[in-house]
Amino acid sequence: MASKVQVPGKGEAEPRSGFVFLPLIAGWLVPGAGHALQKRWGRAALLFLSITSMFSLGLMMQGKLYMPNTGDVLDMLGFAGDFGAGLLYVAGRALDLGHGAVQVATADYGTKFIVVSGLLNVISAVDAHNIRVGRKP
Repeated sequence: MASKVQVPGKGEAEPRSGFVFLPLIAGWLVPGAGHALQKRWGRAALLFLSITSMFSLGLMMQGKLYMPNTGDVLDMLGFAGDFGAGLLYVAGRALDLGHGAVQVATADYGTKFIVVSGLLNVISAVDAHNIRVGRKP
């Protein structure tokens, strides 16, 4: 069912139909994909490069990838942040990366880079969804 979306200051926008959660899901799985689906190429490329670079730098600094169900509240929050990176997290776990003991001073920074990249990816996926439903121009 198509519905008109009210954009503040602009009257009614074009009708929105179809699966409105596609940019949210695609943007979570692949950084920037939600924006690319909406033909916002510059923003999609910037998000893909920044989130992927941040995640990769975190792994290169020997950062930790959190695992689910460890029992500690901070580890569960770390997992939620890491899992926000979508397929980057899945690929990192599949390649058995980010599991070693912290042996260098930069590893703690790397862990934070990985968590922040996941959180940034969630924010960008929600942004893509808000654009899709007309809450943001």
